[in-house]
Amino acid sequence: MGAREKMAGMEILVTGAGGFVGGALVPELVGRGHGVRAATRHPDGYRPPSGAVPHHFDLDDQASLAPALDGVELAYYLVHSMGQKGEFARRDLQHARAFGRAARAAGVDRVVYLSGLGDQGEGLSPHLASRRAVEDALASTGPDLTVLRAAIVLGRGGASFEMLVQLVRRLPVMVCPRWVDTASQPIALGDAVGYLADAAQTEATRGQRLEVGGPEVLTYREMMLRFARLEGRRRLIVGVPLFTPGLSSHWIGLVTDVPAAVARPLAEGLRNRVVVSDGAARRLMPRDLATFEEACRAALTAAPGSR
Repeated sequence: MGAREKMAGMEILVTGAGGFVGGALVPELVGRGHGVRAATRHPDGYRPPSGAVPHHFDLDDQASLAPALDGVELAYYLVHSMGQKGEFARRDLQHARAFGRAARAAGVDRVVYLSGLGDQGEGLSPHLASRRAVEDALASTGPDLTVLRAAIVLGRGGASFEMLVQLVRRLPVMVCPRWVDTASQPIALGDAVGYLADAAQTEATRGQRLEVGGPEVLTYREMMLRFARLEGRRRLIVGVPLFTPGLSSHWIGLVTDVPAAVARPLAEGLRNRVVVSDGAARRLMPRDLATFEEACRAALTAAPGSR
C-alpha cells in the first residue's frame, strides 16, 4: 500500500473549522470520503460544506470538548490566539493541554497540528515560540501527534497574504522595516491543505514534526515585487533598520486593514528566517507544488469569503 496506509473513511474533527486554513481543509477532507465534524465556538452561525457536521467546541468550555471528540479517530488542531489580547502564549498553552487531555480521554488515535517554521537557534519571535510550546504540550498530554510546520500560507483571508496585497496596492513607494529582506518559503493554501489531508492518510507521519513549504525561497521584498508585476504595477521598496516590531505593527495598521493585534505578532515573526531545512514531508507525501504566482492567482480568483 506504500507510505499512505490509511484509507478514506475516518471520523475526523477539525478545530478552527471557520478559520482561514480550517475553512479550506473541511471540504478537502469531505471530498476524500471522511466523516468530518466542523468544530467551532459558534455552530449556529457556521455554514458547513455539504457532508460536514458542525459541532459546538470551545476550549474555554470544558463541557463542550468530550461530546465533539467522542468517536473521533483523528483530530486537527488549528487553534491559536494571535489576534487576541492578553497573554496569548499562556492562553495557547492552556488550550493545547486541555485539548490534548480531552482527545486522549476520548480515545482519539492521532492529532495533526499546523505549526510555524523557524530555526529555534535564531531566537524565535514570541508567536513562533508559542507555536513550539504548543507542539510540546500536545505531544505530552494528548494522543500521537503529527506536526506540520509552515511559513506564510498564500490564500485569501490569510493575514500575511492580505497584508502583502494591501501594501503593494496602496503604496507606490514603500519605506519598509528590514524584515522585508528575511528569507521565507511561502506555500499555497491549496498545498498546505493538501499536506494536512495527506498526513491523515500517511501512517509514516505519526510522531513526526515535518516542515512544509512551496517550491521557492523568497524574501518579503521579492514577494511584494513579484505580486506587483503580477498586477502590472511598478513599486519601489526601501528597507531601513529603524523599525521596531512595535513601529512596524503601527505602520502595518495604518496602511492595511490588518488589526493591530494581528499585525504585531506578524511583524515580530517576519524577522525570523522561515525556510524548510528537511525534505521529509515531500518524501513521505510527494506532490506538485504551486509557484508563488500560481498561489497568488488562485487566491485572487477565490470568491469573496471563500477559503
